[in-house]
Amino acid sequence: MTARPWPVKLDFDRAGRALHIAYDDGAAFTIPFQTLRVESPSAEVQGHGPGQKVTVTGKENVGVREANPVGRYAVQIVFDDGHDSGLFTWDYLRELGERNT
Repeated sequence: MTARPWPVKLDFDRAGRALHIAYDDGAAFTIPFQTLRVESPSAEVQGHGPGQKVTVTGKENVGVREANPVGRYAVQIVFDDGHDSGLFTWDYLRELGERNT
């Protein structure tokens, strides 16, 4: 079994409104804060089952107030619109980065 890629850098660029994330396998991504907000893994956005995802709009200028590590597997992002639920795992951030390129 191969090890999962592990993040070696998370840089929340407030001026650029984007997360720059780099992994130990050389992959690096830039994920706009807007994408993080509208694709939040929270039940509020994703729903509680298939087909329940909510389309979030009007987040073009959303910012990140803070980011808090959760164990060794995720980060909780607090957005400046008050949204703070949902844990962004390293795998989910990678998925968002790959979709965003």
